[in-house]
Amino acid sequence: MEILNKEVEEATKKSFDEKMEEKVTLLFFTQEPSRLVVPDRLKGQECLYCKETRNLLDEVSHLSDKIELNIYDFLADKEKAEEYGIDKIPAIIILGKEDYGIRFFGIPSGYEYMSLIEAIIDVSKGKTGLSQKTKDALKDIDKDIHIQIFVTPTCPYCGMAVRLGHQFALESSRIKADMVESTEFPHLAQRYNIFGVPKTVVNENVFIEGAVPEEEFLEHVLKALGPQEQK
Repeated sequence: MEILNKEVEEATKKSFDEKMEEKVTLLFFTQEPSRLVVPDRLKGQECLYCKETRNLLDEVSHLSDKIELNIYDFLADKEKAEEYGIDKIPAIIILGKEDYGIRFFGIPSGYEYMSLIEAIIDVSKGKTGLSQKTKDALKDIDKDIHIQIFVTPTCPYCGMAVRLGHQFALESSRIKADMVESTEFPHLAQRYNIFGVPKTVVNENVFIEGAVPEEEFLEHVLKALGPQEQK
């Protein structure tokens, strides 16, 4: 079953053709064994939206010869999952010249589809449109930061938060940023008291409610490091 309609497909292809520069590799972790016939005993046990996410990525990857899609089984390829820190599925990693720490957990559908496309283009370029002030501040970070942005596909403001998180990760080797589709991971939504989206969790101790401007997002990220790290 096709996920993208013709209009979206053509618009996405146009963006890729005009904006992508270098090759990008998508790593997709799923529960369904890839390249194998699924035994009857395993049918119906694939993770929530893994099948739809795989179909989406397959369609997106065919829109540009600069995109390669590699599919891994979460259980059979356990070592690969551990290598990239994948602890839940469906999971998407976007690799360029390096692993920038950009992750999607859950299907990037609805408004989050553009977050996926924008991340692919940014990784292809290896740079972002963040202000120089923000880039300089991110380069000074010398401790690991984990950003989790909780979203739902119907949230029109979530994409802004996800894009900022992913751009921050691209600009700093110490930052890893995850989009987390909250309805697919209710245990995480409960842990972090996700009652509205977007909600961003930085290093477990700083929380950003709603979509905020770049400058404010940066302030919260630096706050997670402790007052002595802020510059």
